[in-house]
Amino acid sequence: QVQLQESGPGLVKPSQTLSLTCTVSGGSDATSDYYWSWIRQPPGKGLEWIGYITPGGTTYYSPSLESRTSISWGTSKNQFTLHLSSVTPEDTAVYYCAADPRPYYCSGYVCYMGSRAAFGSWGQGTPVTVSS
Repeated sequence: QVQLQESGPGLVKPSQTLSLTCTVSGGSDATSDYYWSWIRQPPGKGLEWIGYITPGGTTYYSPSLESRTSISWGTSKNQFTLHLSSVTPEDTAVYYCAADPRPYYCSGYVCYMGSRAAFGSWGQGTPVTVSS
């Protein structure tokens, strides 16, 4: 069973870069055959998929966020990091990391998710507020 835990600052100023880290435990790391994703949920709204990274470092991002998003592995191969640049108050959300053996496919410009069912493992989520 994969366990994931998000960490990072809870408050970011507009125009700055939001950086969050997901720590993986439970026996799976970058060498495991999983797709490691970041997902967010703004207040009062549904889930939005941001992007994923594979064990080999291949990334795939939501088209609506691609120009501002970077996901990478840390030097410790049980951590991967989200960087979201030029944030605005619209980026305020609870941010989750999640994992699944299957890749997530997004058919639209904004990758709304109907439920959590597409991912077998989730972190508990960390709230991030963008405000001056």
